[in-house]
Amino acid sequence: MSAKAYLEITMVINEANRPAAAKVYNDYRQPFLTQIKGAVSKELLIRNEDVQVLHGFDSVENAKAYLSSDIFTSDVFIGLKPLLSADPEVKIYSVA
Repeated sequence: MSAKAYLEITMVINEANRPAAAKVYNDYRQPFLTQIKGAVSKELLIRNEDVQVLHGFDSVENAKAYLSSDIFTSDVFIGLKPLLSADPEVKIYSVA
């Protein structure tokens, strides 16, 4: 199934903390894909200035719902919070 919506979370994480951030991504990638309603993909994108996680969903509604799910609020966000240099930027896109 191809994604019909994307959740993009952009984070400023300094280079020293990036391995720990990648571990959080790797630890929760499979649970995201198997346990989150409508999840179809998850990619880690790295640039010099920031790190992005691009989540693919079957609908905008499921993308929004993920942000309040237990796996995001209790696991992913708690794991990433001490690594962030600024508040993350969260955007949801629908596929045209």
